[in-house]
Amino acid sequence: MNYRETLDYIEEMGKLGSVPGLESTSELCRRLGNPQDDLFFVHIAGTNGKGSVLAYVYSILKTAGYRVGHYSSPAVYAYREKIQVNGKEILAREFAALMTLVREEADAMEAEGMPHPTVFEMETAVSFLYFKEQHCDIVLLECGMGGDLDATNVVRNTLVAAFSSISMDHMAYLGNTLAEIAGHKAGIIKPGAEVVCGIQRPEVLEILRRRAKETTCRTVEAERITHIKYGLEKQRFDYLSGSGTLYRHLEVSLAGVVQPENAALAVEIAEALGKKGFSVTEKQIKAGLMQAKWAYRFEIAAKKPYFILDGAHNEDAAKRLAEGIRFYFTNRKILYIIGMLRDKEYEKVIAQTYAYAEQIITITPPEQERGLPGHELALAASAYHPRVTEAASLEEAVEMAYLLAEKDWVILAFGSLSYLGALGRIVRDRSEKHDRSGKNKRSR
Repeated sequence: MNYRETLDYIEEMGKLGSVPGLESTSELCRRLGNPQDDLFFVHIAGTNGKGSVLAYVYSILKTAGYRVGHYSSPAVYAYREKIQVNGKEILAREFAALMTLVREEADAMEAEGMPHPTVFEMETAVSFLYFKEQHCDIVLLECGMGGDLDATNVVRNTLVAAFSSISMDHMAYLGNTLAEIAGHKAGIIKPGAEVVCGIQRPEVLEILRRRAKETTCRTVEAERITHIKYGLEKQRFDYLSGSGTLYRHLEVSLAGVVQPENAALAVEIAEALGKKGFSVTEKQIKAGLMQAKWAYRFEIAAKKPYFILDGAHNEDAAKRLAEGIRFYFTNRKILYIIGMLRDKEYEKVIAQTYAYAEQIITITPPEQERGLPGHELALAASAYHPRVTEAASLEEAVEMAYLLAEKDWVILAFGSLSYLGALGRIVRDRSEKHDRSGKNKRSR
């Protein structure tokens, strides 16, 4: 298959949906020679923050000179960004060649009466093949959903099992209590792996510690993050790690009041990797944290007015988003653009955030079978807020927002990552055109 044919094939296979369980992935990887067994991993699970944590660790290890693989989902800007090595995404021809190989084995499985692997399972196999070809020193692996039954959990050589904030999400698959969800996510812990936990609720931490068994569970504690100076474009703090090392004046460029917590977890992961032979200096940790980039975590897409993009799509993330709104934008008028997937806690997200909105615009996530129609989201939001409007398209939502918002307002787009990539491109294209137009006028 060429790349265009590969994307068409993936779109067709996407109808298989998600199927929790390791049988198909294990069989597929076995037929491909188990490439994952020749790799070493940092495996990251959690409900919120795992993408930011992965970005920090990725940047730290690259700064330290390691060859680092990176597998995460969903894609935000472009499909192939899910699979990267040292900041470069897999080339189209490389992806097409590997997916062709994987497709042959997947089709053979189906011909022999086994279930056909899902898109995520095939992508996971492609990533393992690619990272092996690229001779990666280490791979950062983000769980797609849950932990024990996630396709990524076929790996054996887990050096560090890390857990960002765990809260209620994917209840249809993982259970209706925090304890059940934490139990599933704890399934990524492998014998001999270092276990590192971000700030967790007591019942979650108890389960993670119990599953860690023979190894000490490193934890981030809020009281060890001190002297925090928040900002939209740069944040600074001190952190006393679990080993007793005091890191002064750590800086991150990612906005959001939760980022010092995520960065502290990355520091603990870096220290844990040191015990596994991947040494990283304090200087490299500091440089890596500052250079880390991660899309759509309180990201500034434009200014005058501020246009912020955030992937808050469940209740816990919405609480953190509301905290950021109160901190950064007190007494500012805020206009929301919201798009959600049907299987997310959209009513709880609205309940946590509606009070700070001057106006709410709802949209339907494009090209998403799971997308919640904008009119249904508008109806749900109308139960909380008197000024709710549905936009027919992302372009219309952006133009409506700019027409309604004045320069001292804030436009905040949040919800499903599935639409924020396209929305962000529209906003940036619009800003660039306006900038060029302004320069042309001034030059006359």
